[in-house]
Parts: sequence; structure tokens; C-alpha cells
Amino acid sequence: MREQPAWFTHLEEEDQQFVKRLVLASSSLKELADQYDVSYPTIRLRLDRLIEKIKMLDQIPTQNGFEARVRLLVADGDIPAKLGKELLQLHNSAMKGNK
Repeated sequence: MREQPAWFTHLEEEDQQFVKRLVLASSSLKELADQYDVSYPTIRLRLDRLIEKIKMLDQIPTQNGFEARVRLLVADGDIPAKLGKELLQLHNSAMKGNK
């Protein structure tokens, strides 16, 4: 069995299910909006945010789970971007110090 791509494994279960439902709906956002019982613009916004997450995750080296997690927290609005940047800088400094 093939390994899942790193970007996919870093997505929350809810986002993974959204991707699955999108594929099963033949990429019809209207059908997906009906399934979730929300408006088309709401689904469009969710898809746009998911696209940005995937782009961001695709740029992170697969071995750096910490960086991926911090970037996802920022992308989801769970922590401010400034705090995410500080955490990554501190982490990178600590990693350099351990070498």
C-alpha cells in the first residue's frame, strides 16, 4: 500500500473528509453545499482556505512535523501569525543549537 502524501497526513480529519466528499461529488461545489446544508459561497471559502493549507504544507519538508503543525495553527486562525513566526524562529534556533 502506498504512503499518503505528507500534506494530506497533516490535514485534520474534517479537512480530509471534505476532500473525500468533494471528489465523490465530482468536484461540484453546488452539490457539496447541498450535502453540508450551507451556501455555495461558504463552500467556496472553505475550499479556498483548504487550497491555501495544501499549498503551504506542500512547501514544508516532510520531516518537519513541528513546522507543519505551527503553520496549520496559523492557517486555521488558532494562533496569530506573529506568534507562529516566533515559535518557528525559536524552534529553528534550538534545532541549530542541537547539531
